[in-house]
Amino acid sequence: LGGILPLVSVVAIVTIIDGIVAVNAAKLMSCGLIVMLAVVLHNGIGMALGLAMARLMKVSYAKETSIAIEVAMQNSGLALALATANFAANPLATLPGAIFSIWHNVSGSIFASCRIKEVEEKQKLELKEHAIAK
Repeated sequence: LGGILPLVSVVAIVTIIDGIVAVNAAKLMSCGLIVMLAVVLHNGIGMALGLAMARLMKVSYAKETSIAIEVAMQNSGLALALATANFAANPLATLPGAIFSIWHNVSGSIFASCRIKEVEEKQKLELKEHAIAK
């Protein structure tokens, strides 16, 4: 069961992203680039600040990673719902939430993969050092 759940998770995320892109395709084409830049900056700054604060608190590496991802991945679904409900006259108001729904999944996955590789590299180095010490 543990081996299939990551696959189910990826399929679910891809399906959600696909739906968001399909619903917002016209909006993305009209002014998506500037909004994409703002979303990427917002997400990147959030992730960097989350990581910095976690390091200041001197938590474990795994907790640093979790905090950074959690701070960076705010509730885009809520943003979409609020924009739709409160700015119905301006359909472009939902664009940042739609783009963020896609981007935070991409950036979070990349960040987590990089952090895992760092741990693996550190473990390899420690094994080599231990072997040399013997």
